[in-house]
Amino acid sequence: MKTHLKTVKFGIGLFALGMLAVLPACSDEKADTKTAEPQSFAEHVGETTGRMDGARIAAADDEPGNWLAHGRTYDEQRYSPLTMINDQNVGDLGLAWSFDTDTTRGLEASPIVVDGVMYFTGSWSTVFAVNAKTGEELWSYDPEVPRPWGKNACCDVVNRGVAVWKGKVYVGTIDGRLVALDAVDGSVVWDINTIDRSKPYTITGAPRIIKDKVIIGNGGAELGVRGYFTAYDVATGKQAWRFYTVPGNPDEPFEHKELEMAAETWTTEGKYWEIGGGGTVWDSMAYDPELDLLYVGTGNGSPWNRYIRSPGGGDNLFLSSILAIRPDSGELVWHYQTTPGDSWDYTATQHMILNEIEWEGEQRKVLMQAPKNGFFYILDRVTGELLSAEKYVTVTWATHVDMETGKPVEDPAMSMENATQVIFPAPAGGHNWHPMAYSPDTGLVYIPAREYFGVYNTDKNFKEERGKWNLGVDWDAYAEFLKVAEGMEAPPAFGMLLAWDPVKQEKVWSVEMPTLANGGVLTTAGNLVFQGTGDGKFVAYAADDGTPLWAAPVQTGMIAPPITYTVDGEQYVAIQAGYGGIGVTMSEGPISKYGNDGRMLVFKLGGGDLPALAERDDSIPEPPAIEATEAQLSNGAVKFTKYCMVCHGAYAVGSGVVADLRRMTPETHDVFGEIVLNGLYEEKGMVSFGDWLSEEDAHDLHAYIIERSNISRAALAATPEPAP
Repeated sequence: MKTHLKTVKFGIGLFALGMLAVLPACSDEKADTKTAEPQSFAEHVGETTGRMDGARIAAADDEPGNWLAHGRTYDEQRYSPLTMINDQNVGDLGLAWSFDTDTTRGLEASPIVVDGVMYFTGSWSTVFAVNAKTGEELWSYDPEVPRPWGKNACCDVVNRGVAVWKGKVYVGTIDGRLVALDAVDGSVVWDINTIDRSKPYTITGAPRIIKDKVIIGNGGAELGVRGYFTAYDVATGKQAWRFYTVPGNPDEPFEHKELEMAAETWTTEGKYWEIGGGGTVWDSMAYDPELDLLYVGTGNGSPWNRYIRSPGGGDNLFLSSILAIRPDSGELVWHYQTTPGDSWDYTATQHMILNEIEWEGEQRKVLMQAPKNGFFYILDRVTGELLSAEKYVTVTWATHVDMETGKPVEDPAMSMENATQVIFPAPAGGHNWHPMAYSPDTGLVYIPAREYFGVYNTDKNFKEERGKWNLGVDWDAYAEFLKVAEGMEAPPAFGMLLAWDPVKQEKVWSVEMPTLANGGVLTTAGNLVFQGTGDGKFVAYAADDGTPLWAAPVQTGMIAPPITYTVDGEQYVAIQAGYGGIGVTMSEGPISKYGNDGRMLVFKLGGGDLPALAERDDSIPEPPAIEATEAQLSNGAVKFTKYCMVCHGAYAVGSGVVADLRRMTPETHDVFGEIVLNGLYEEKGMVSFGDWLSEEDAHDLHAYIIERSNISRAALAATPEPAP
């Protein structure tokens, strides 16, 4: 592990004096009337982060200039009371500073800002601490994740941020560790393993800290793991409790009492426990200090397909569920399952927001979620009672949610048990991990939503492949569908920013985007909603009616959520630019033109211009000739669809987050077999597929990619040049 500390004169100049001015009055002691000596950087950080605890987060509105927790507050509303930047002056925003992360993979972090210091993560779980006013690096930490571990990351080697608590910074790493760093210099305090390292687990989510326990889950259900989340002591890293989200081997004792109930909702014919069962907790959590309840969202099954995972039926608890947990003990208080018997990758790990609304004449404490399955849920967060479940995007897998049973009513015409089906939403969901936001001023929830379809079927001859995606999909039929579908008029597919009224249960306004995957959302008391887009624009809208008020072209796609904070009485808005994650590999974006150099971008009123990135050659070079029959090309298409499409894009049309295979150099073509079969590029994260592909398969795969390159070259040649 590498920690890099930069020596900075943080405490002997005017900036340090400014930091003292913004320290909140959290002490009960009387102020010392003597003139204080200027603090050093270490003294300042040690003092301010040493006071970071639950009481301070619970009272976050008393210091709105900070962003103390993942969603700013425990309720995860992502609403800021700041008004210095507002709907009247937002047009004057300009760049205050930028910080290069030296990565070209996806950036998804919500920064934490504590009294003038910003902490955030980059690709491969790196951590940075910077001066929040100038962007000057204070220290950085590299957990040195082995690059081959990247093969276990379903959706890019991303990380959604850190937690700060009592002088330490906590981060989960893509290879399943939880690390506590000293907030002053980034040195490692403790580093623990949270997973079975023989299995393809990952961590991409941000830790949450409740009552001196740091809580973290994991990912990996696509590849075959059993989900759980764990609480560790913040001081020592010692495990306090662990909650498994699905039952294990039925021949072995249950790890905790809740699993006895869950086991009754699974059948054993499919031997789900041998693959894992899934239910990973890879993102969303929220906390109510008054009720002392931690709310946790769980993920999809492993494999996806219930007809293979649990033949004969069953709800398969606690897949795709919201769990209310006692943080002291890990005891379950109530649960609600959004998608019983999930077969579509409709996780409930999407962002949850806690608030209070008037519901049918009564003030209710509620939890709101727009999970992948396309229904917007409102639950009483005290009891788990379902109050509302309305479609917020196109939904064809179910007709409605039965309010008496709380369960969706599936459309039998959409059954994928014996047919290939086109179903809304897609596996990436009507809304994925990208955080939504709630404004108490407008009463609206702002959702980075999408209209998109998925193709589903059932593999009647399913056999687990260790270390690879195990979905239960018939890849031959899937590839044949893609072949037939090419050139046909496709159903609608677009991203949008959706303003949803949870009380009226209806859309108020929306803005359609040219890209499917767009960034998370921030809303402020200045009547603003901020969002970065996949096509490289950072935009501010009027929160009440969706009018676009300001946009900065940043030339790099954005999926991360923005935050806002103040230093020395000046408000800033920050966002990470760096495209990646799931869903972005299926279309081209600005990456093909400008690259994907990761940056933290911070804006303020009266700031400057963002320097333009140099355009790069996005042409498709002529590939080498290769002999292949129709049968070989068909085999190559199947192998590409099964093993390559998720990272390199349908029809080999890549976004550029990872290599666009149509643009391979002659040198890469020469060693294609060595890369695919022998792991020549393993240290770059491209592992060997030699256990799954023969030399003949590699040849056919190469031929298919060359065919796709030639098709794209012909399409580009036929496209008219844009008018000057």
